[in-house]
Formats: sequence, structure tokens, C-alpha cells
Amino acid sequence: MNILMYYRKPVMIAGGYFILSLLLLLIASPPAGAIDTDITRKTLSGLQGVYVGVEELQPNLMKYSAAQKSGLSNEGLKKDIEGRLSKAGIRVLTWDQAVKTPGMPFLYINVNTHESEKYWYAYDIRIELQQLVSMEANPKVKTLAGTWSINMTGMVNIGTMDKLKEAVAVLVDRFIGAFRAANPKR
Repeated sequence: MNILMYYRKPVMIAGGYFILSLLLLLIASPPAGAIDTDITRKTLSGLQGVYVGVEELQPNLMKYSAAQKSGLSNEGLKKDIEGRLSKAGIRVLTWDQAVKTPGMPFLYINVNTHESEKYWYAYDIRIELQQLVSMEANPKVKTLAGTWSINMTGMVNIGTMDKLKEAVAVLVDRFIGAFRAANPKR
């Protein structure tokens, strides 16, 4: 038997495992983006307030009366978030005010749900502060970009929909803490 034939199969299998491991590592790696760190908190410094935008809640969640009974709605979440921000001394901007404010600060909230089994939902809640930024390579180019964010994942069932509102409140409080840390005189 040729000695190369003897060693080729294990090498091919080991190489296949290496490539599979590398692909899994790349897939499992989180995408680059803003998070809650000392550096990203600095991007909140000097903001005059924020506009609050809540992404449309998914129909798979809203089809049950329990969602409405727990107060889950775009308008309800927006009102709750704006109330928390105002109570914390953070100015809530209208859209017209935000467009005229330096940086056009936009607090984006997304409650993403997936019905994994009947009456059970996996969720991912993301809160992101987006601002108008200019590109270092071409300062004339400006775009909205996330400069600070935080998210939470979990599971709820039809009887614990109120936990989604509580999770949003926890994340909004984390934003308030980050904003206060970046703007201590407020």
C-alpha cells in the first residue's frame, strides 16, 4: 500500500473538520456594531435629547389578546419609553425637533419575536442610539449609524407577555444610565 494513500484520508478528514470549525466560528461571531462600553457611552455626550422610534411589533405576537391585555403596542411602548426618559431628565424630541438637532439623535427600539411553539415566543429586544455621523475618509458623506446599543434575548409564553414590557424597561433604564454617565451635569 502506498504510504501517501494511508495518510491522505486522515488528513482530509482533519482538514474538513478544520474548515467546518472555522465556518461555525465565523457564523457564531457577532456582527460588528455599537454596544454599551465606555467608548460608545462617549458618543452620548452632549446630546440635547432623543427622538424615540419603536419598530412595528410583529403580527405573530399581536394576534393574541394577551398581547393587547399586557399593553403591548407600538404606541404603548413609545409612551412608556418617553415617560421613563422624561422622568430621568432626558429631553424627548419630536421628529421635527430631532431633524434640526445636531446629530439627529434617534433612539430605535425593536422587539423581535418568533413563535417557537404555540403560545411560546423567543424574543430579542434591541435598543440602539443612532446619530448622524460623517465618514472619516470623506467628511462630506453623512449617514445615520448606531453609536450605542444593548439587547436582551429570552422566552415568554402567552401568560407572561408582560415580561416583554419589563425587559424593554430594563434596557431603557440601561440607556438612561449610560446617558447620565456621559452627561453628568443633567
